[in-house]
Amino acid sequence: MSTELLRLNDVHAWYGESHILHGIDLEVNKGEVVTLLGRNGSGRTTTLKAIMGLVGRRTGSVMINGTQAVALPPHRIAHLGIGYCPEERGIFTSLSCEENLLLPPPVASGGMSLEEIYAMFPNLKERRASPGGRLSGGEQQMLAVARVLRTGAKLLLLDEISEGLAPVIVQALGRAIRTLREKGLTIVMVEQNFRFAAPLADRFYVIEHGQVIERFGASELEAKQPMLHEVLGV
Repeated sequence: MSTELLRLNDVHAWYGESHILHGIDLEVNKGEVVTLLGRNGSGRTTTLKAIMGLVGRRTGSVMINGTQAVALPPHRIAHLGIGYCPEERGIFTSLSCEENLLLPPPVASGGMSLEEIYAMFPNLKERRASPGGRLSGGEQQMLAVARVLRTGAKLLLLDEISEGLAPVIVQALGRAIRTLREKGLTIVMVEQNFRFAAPLADRFYVIEHGQVIERFGASELEAKQPMLHEVLGV
């Protein structure tokens, strides 16, 4: 039996007066890769931010490994073993690649060593002395993901990590996600690149106007293609 790691029940979220999420329900089991699909502005990124407490206000229930987190501040939520990789990456441009990797504090035991990181992302080993601002977009994205892996987080929230990257980098990130899954990590991805997300995920949630309108497993993907084409244009 799979063990539930994350459950959202009737989660609403606001930025100021803007009501973005309208009762999100989803669950993620340990060791799963779950992808949130939807058009831009549908509420997928806000769902990740609501899990982390990075919205103006949220209501409902956010259970993380048995702990109710809806009233906790973001730093307390991170220490429940969650690593968040935002779309904007947040690389420190004046620090070297390796200094960026050494920067984040641990949130749980078992974080990956530099050697393990460099084995997974050889590009970062080659560029370890380069300033973060001199890295290519693909290298910065690898660094953003790798930095989260250093913290010991067991649940990763990845926001559009393949966006705008060369196919060879996207393939490397896909291999990394498969390796992390084999290591027992749990991953929730927001992805616009359906071809990247489809072969990686165990389950999918389709979000529209701040609500989950469809949920299905990887085995149902082919049967859901007409719906996905209508909703997402894929």
